[in-house]
Amino acid sequence: MRLQLFCFFFIVTNITQSQSVSQHGKLHVQGTQLVDAKGTPVILHGMSFGWHNLWPRFYNKGAVHELVTKWNSTVVRASMGIELNESGYLKSPQQSVKLMKKVIDACIKEGVYVIIDWHDHNIHTKEAVAFFSIMAKEYGHHPHIIYEIFNEPDYETWPEVKAYSVEVIKAIRANDPDNIILVGSPKWDQDIHLPAADPIQGFDNLMYTMHFYAGTHKKWLRDRTDDAIKKGLPVFISECAGMEATGDGPLDVAEWKAFVDWMDTRGLSWVAWSVSDKKETCSILNPSAASEGKWTDVDVKEWGTLTRSYLNMYKSIKK
Repeated sequence: MRLQLFCFFFIVTNITQSQSVSQHGKLHVQGTQLVDAKGTPVILHGMSFGWHNLWPRFYNKGAVHELVTKWNSTVVRASMGIELNESGYLKSPQQSVKLMKKVIDACIKEGVYVIIDWHDHNIHTKEAVAFFSIMAKEYGHHPHIIYEIFNEPDYETWPEVKAYSVEVIKAIRANDPDNIILVGSPKWDQDIHLPAADPIQGFDNLMYTMHFYAGTHKKWLRDRTDDAIKKGLPVFISECAGMEATGDGPLDVAEWKAFVDWMDTRGLSWVAWSVSDKKETCSILNPSAASEGKWTDVDVKEWGTLTRSYLNMYKSIKK
């Protein structure tokens, strides 16, 4: 037990917890670990905005400032909804890009990393290639940028997701040769074992996403992810939360802590879901919350309070 505690302390305190871009610069993948420009292992922690086409009011610099300064977010995920309604990217591409840029530009100004998330459950290769070509051309020279090219494939096979991903990666690499690209896996990012058995070849700085909701996904998913990492797959937890996979239901605080301890010991970055004000457990805010931040304790729901405490814990570890 003493050896296990020592190992845990060593890992957490020797992987950099302060993640300002000015300090760490351009990120890259070394083996299965995310590292900074000097090759020092890095773990990112932060918050994900909800779908831009459902909660556009939070897509602004004030909300980003709040997440960085009050929630200790070292990475922020901007989730561009592709389908769902008239405001999704497929039907409103210009307005969608405008909202995404507000968050991206704010993150660059705040000096934190930003995930440009293609928040889709289905394959739209043509549209994704066009979008990421524009984003890579405009933002590819910034070290802040991380591309998430497929949020959560649902019923697509890994060969289908892989073929789609290769096309989008090619489009990004035409303008951005080295920023991190996150690749999704089937069944809402739980089938991480499939890309581990058949990873994409020929490109650098790729990581693969695993998503979990602690009320539904248990040790079996941690074990599956461990096996993928042992096979050499770099993993990034780009979406996670403490309740059921529906985004609702009670918080499983014990299982959430088990996941966080597991991520810490393995040096895995994680992003919590989500900055939104829907009447559901996973939305961190009440409708009373101001659009541009400065949220009071009354504005923040139970899940938000728990997540904020964990994010600020890393600041304490750094000190």
